[in-house]
Amino acid sequence: MGIEYALRQQTYRNDCQKAMMNLILTHNWVMEKMKEHLDHFNLTNQQYNILRILRTAEEPLSTMQIRDRMLDKMSDTSRIVDRLVLKGLVQKSVSLHDKRLVDVVISEKGMELLAEIDNHDHKMDGILGNLDEAEIATLSQLLDKARAIEAQQEVPFLRAVM
Repeated sequence: MGIEYALRQQTYRNDCQKAMMNLILTHNWVMEKMKEHLDHFNLTNQQYNILRILRTAEEPLSTMQIRDRMLDKMSDTSRIVDRLVLKGLVQKSVSLHDKRLVDVVISEKGMELLAEIDNHDHKMDGILGNLDEAEIATLSQLLDKARAIEAQQEVPFLRAVM
């Protein structure tokens, strides 16, 4: 289904506007598909993201470190971690290095849940099932390239402060 049909809009200011709207539409579609998949495991997208981050961490992470690695930087990481603690999927403890911080680690139950989710990876991969491997690699490269502009641009308010 093309964007014209999905949004019932035939004209756009230019191809850039059309691509941006298509990107937003596709993002929302992918997030909804992931939500449907993770609902079977009683997890939200943000909870899954935190578990995924903690699984690959080589040491306990503070909520601030978790937030820095999250896909959705606007998430209330502390609240989400607290919900994961209630589910027994992560454990919190006072940081040994800084008593003001809380260290978070994934629990054995959390690892087991991720292993169960991993058994269904084909469903997650199937979200992009209309694309072949080369197209998926190209899509990923193009998305990386689109975000690379952030590193190339000067941020005007920082220039004024310096």
